[in-house]
Amino acid sequence: MALGGMVALAGSAEAATTLGAAATAKGRYFGTAVANNRLGETDYVNTLNAEFNSVTPENEMKWDAVEPSRGSFNFAAADRIVNHAKSRSMQVRGHTLVWHSQLPSWVGSLGADELRKAMTTHITEVMTHYKGQIAAWDVVNEAFQDGTSGARRNSPFQDKLGAGYIEEAFKIARSVDPAAKLCYNDYNTDGINAKSTAVYNMVKDFKARGVPIDCVGFQGHFNSNSPVTADFQQNLERFAALGVDVQLTELDIEGSGSEQAANYEKVVKGCLAVSRCTGITVWGVTDKYSWRSSGTPLLFDGNYQKKPAYTAVLDVLNGGTTTPPTSPPPSTQPPTSPPPAGSGSCTASLRTDSSWSGGYNATVTVKAGSAAIGRWTVTLTMPSGQTVVSLWNGVTSTSGNTVTVKNAAHNGSLAAGASTSFGFTANGGSTAPAVTGCSVS
Repeated sequence: MALGGMVALAGSAEAATTLGAAATAKGRYFGTAVANNRLGETDYVNTLNAEFNSVTPENEMKWDAVEPSRGSFNFAAADRIVNHAKSRSMQVRGHTLVWHSQLPSWVGSLGADELRKAMTTHITEVMTHYKGQIAAWDVVNEAFQDGTSGARRNSPFQDKLGAGYIEEAFKIARSVDPAAKLCYNDYNTDGINAKSTAVYNMVKDFKARGVPIDCVGFQGHFNSNSPVTADFQQNLERFAALGVDVQLTELDIEGSGSEQAANYEKVVKGCLAVSRCTGITVWGVTDKYSWRSSGTPLLFDGNYQKKPAYTAVLDVLNGGTTTPPTSPPPSTQPPTSPPPAGSGSCTASLRTDSSWSGGYNATVTVKAGSAAIGRWTVTLTMPSGQTVVSLWNGVTSTSGNTVTVKNAAHNGSLAAGASTSFGFTANGGSTAPAVTGCSVS
């Protein structure tokens, strides 16, 4: 079951009345986490079946659930969820193969050689059991520390196998089921910060060296202490520009009423604006079973009634036109008679989106002049001591304090008067650079 295999564009112009149908009309999926022990509850199942077209087992595929003792596998609970999904033509996200938490004690007691064997066996056995039934796997989950260090999290895998265990896990997974999408999944990576940039750099390295990775999951656990970030969409865009799909994998937003609805709206709009954001999964069907139930973070209340947040999400999914998902991102077709080299013109303007004592995030908007252009190049003059540490939706090179940014494959061709943008994170100071040129070819 390919990740996009169940998605068919709706042929009707009428607004869809369910989350799954509305997402399908936009070429995405809309899923939920499912607990096996709730599948006997009528309201739970009816809501699941009516509204969602993708499921993620909440706990039933984690290591302690499927391999509680070494070499002894139990798939009964996970099978029930997968079989239910298949009976409803829903796709399934496998969650998760390698994670520091919910590990049986025997895993942590192994030495390095035996742990590597155990990891290989676990990935192989679980993926083989579900081969052809899982759209995407969270191969490795939550491997980076919170905070500003960007370091890998201490775990039996990190401590005994080193940072290379993540790469090993992805290579094993690809060899077992070449058709499944392979994802890295984490939390507190929804905006541009040290942790998300560490993940970004890992993914960039993997893509450069041919390590198999197809997608990145952003969990999306938001509340008043961890709100939806202003650069949420930009963060998705920079990962997508690396050539991976992005998904919201465990979305829940604490709150109520119009404020909660507005936050859900912002997140869904951000996904729809990114061509490679292929789907959204909320972490549960109803508030009463949420792991954060006191914060009422889901779209259905404890009585399975639709909340204002539900209506906001459905309205966004039904509204407007969005960039359809493709893999890889679409390239704008050049004009039938492309302008000769040197014709046309462009302008570039910079805004600072957020800043701190040692750096900032910025967006540069590139706009075509009175004629269409096929490619663009922007030059920036950085203040002394500043460096660009990450950049998305463009290709960069640096010489001294001059940073040259050329268009990415998908955003070079612009119609007359049209615009696109790229973004970057800089360290070494909070003063914005000067835009010193925009040229076309």
